[in-house]
Amino acid sequence: QLQASGGGLVQAGGSLRLSCVISTRTFSNYVMAWFRQAPGKEREFVGSINLSIGRTVLADSVKGRFTISRDKAKNTGFLQMSSLLPEDTATYYCAAHHRAQSEYSLWGQGTLVTVSS
Repeated sequence: QLQASGGGLVQAGGSLRLSCVISTRTFSNYVMAWFRQAPGKEREFVGSINLSIGRTVLADSVKGRFTISRDKAKNTGFLQMSSLLPEDTATYYCAAHHRAQSEYSLWGQGTLVTVSS
């Protein structure tokens, strides 16, 4: 079970941090990702993190502005968003899969990020 939080309204150029808690006893066995979906658009991959070793992958559209991290002690992954643009406005979802799998089978409820110009 995943629980995402941290969305809200921010001005262009501002920052927000999203959090995603995974309810599991084996946090390090998972890969967590962030996706986003803007109104009328398809869901877009934002980035992912291997929760064991911390290796991250970021979409080109957010490189240099977003970072992904995790806190093993809190079973939580983070998406730090900076230099936000109006086109970053979307509902953001965290997702996860066991590292032995390839498809994201666990999904959070989504949190809305609105960037005003």
